[in-house]
Amino acid sequence: MAIRIVRLGSPRAPDEGLRLGTVRRPPRGVAKNQVATRNFYDIWMPEAAPSEALLKAARSTFGGRAKPGDDLAQWKAFVRRYRSEMKRPEAARLLDLLAALSHRTNLSVGCYCANEERCHRSVLRTLLEERAAALR
Repeated sequence: MAIRIVRLGSPRAPDEGLRLGTVRRPPRGVAKNQVATRNFYDIWMPEAAPSEALLKAARSTFGGRAKPGDDLAQWKAFVRRYRSEMKRPEAARLLDLLAALSHRTNLSVGCYCANEERCHRSVLRTLLEERAAALR
């Protein structure tokens, strides 16, 4: 039993379990009834995604084109702000729940970004590790 960190839209791994989309927006151009069958997610969980304000700030910092991970200093600022958002009581309870569930069932959490190292899901991985979640 464990949590796997995945890229949404990628093929599912055997025994991956329920796939949770930790993204602010559903995938563009995909009908709601096709989101799961096209390997995006089974459950949409925007509460674990960076806030709209944080995403907007990151986009404006990078001229609307680049991602927060393109510049190390900006990436570190993004990580600090996202970690701060995830300290809110409702977000912290959600992380605690995921960590507890990871010891009883297989789950996966993900985002659309191609590079996990510069995506909020890498921070999410660390936050789950800090809560003693079982991770793969």
